Amino acid sequence: MILGSGELFEEGRDMADEQPVALHCFAHAGAGVSSFYGWPADLGDQVRAVPHLLPGREGRRREERVTGREALLADLMGHFTGEQGPSAPYVLYGHSLGAMVAYTLTRALYEAGLPTPALLAVGACPPPDAASDLSDACRESDEELLRMLGDVGAVPANATAGGFWHRAVMPVLRDDLTLADALRVAARVPLAGGPLPVPLLAVAGADDPLAQPEVMAGWRRWSTGPVITRTVPGDHFFVRGHELPRLLRRACLVARRTADDRTPAGALA
Repeated sequence: MILGSGELFEEGRDMADEQPVALHCFAHAGAGVSSFYGWPADLGDQVRAVPHLLPGREGRRREERVTGREALLADLMGHFTGEQGPSAPYVLYGHSLGAMVAYTLTRALYEAGLPTPALLAVGACPPPDAASDLSDACRESDEELLRMLGDVGAVPANATAGGFWHRAVMPVLRDDLTLADALRVAARVPLAGGPLPVPLLAVAGADDPLAQPEVMAGWRRWSTGPVITRTVPGDHFFVRGHELPRLLRRACLVARRTADDRTPAGALA
């Protein structure tokens, strides 16, 4: 099966003896990587989640947060180049801000002539040429930003202005939204040769007010490769449910088979 046929993903031949597909994951604004901790049970043995923690949170909380494209790529590119680079087909998934991170990384790899992912998967994020209420709010007051976040269920019920959540999360969130805005602006600079020639999967939450299914369909303009759109149950944070990792499991196996069929042996070594 080729991505883009419009049919349900099919896993095809037995892959029990193959190495797991590396699924590199990038989280939403204000988050670390805890959203991906429960994924292994849904991904199974043939797909391995590889969450990437950005500076300024969790185990990297003492590091300076990145707010621009160049600083982001300086932090991430080393994981995909040289000895640390991929030796087999791999997949990227980014959620909300993470979608722009995954797209930016894919574009940088393509521009550098390096192996691009067998599949770029994005979720809960309008394409760069569409309005994005959340990243567009990066310059709003704390009060307005808190109101918007509350509307999408991103603020704990007991959070108060000036409280622990506000002090701990708001600075990270604001810097992340600044990063998202910078990445969206940079993405709109035309790429030589047209959009990325990379298979793309765009996933929407059925009840996500920030990136509705018809908005997510706009990602079709951002790849000349096969593009599939899917809608899963949930709101903006459907990354926490079971349907997304199960969908990505099927997509990863199809992407690997497609890449294996088209890639000469040793081309990724």
